[in-house]
Amino acid sequence: MMRLIHGISYVCYIFWAIVTGSATIVSRLFLVNEQFARPMIVEVPLRCVTDLEVTLFASSITITPGTLVAAIAAGTSTQPPVFFVHALFEDSEESALEGLYDMESRLLAMTRGRAPGATADTVTEVEEEEGRP
Repeated sequence: MMRLIHGISYVCYIFWAIVTGSATIVSRLFLVNEQFARPMIVEVPLRCVTDLEVTLFASSITITPGTLVAAIAAGTSTQPPVFFVHALFEDSEESALEGLYDMESRLLAMTRGRAPGATADTVTEVEEEEGRP
């Protein structure tokens, strides 16, 4: 039941992110004497461990106007996978990471039925929770 509630919440969150991202792009077109965008690429170590979580997170980032997953570095047994995200309108790397981690936390709450911990979960822990061998 909690996954359903988190799923509905996540869909509403993504819809809101699409609307506000589109509004930001349009409003920047009409600003005079200000820079249109402050593009940057941020490195995002993931807490997502399954293929479904990584795919949904990459799709969510890319569908949101102003952000795009530019590259993915595969994880190893000791390192989590990493996204390289191109962001257009963030003021700093910290604010970009804050927004991306918020999106990832909401996604993981949907896929796992609970909010993730502060530390990265391992593939083994996630598989054990999901009942996979």
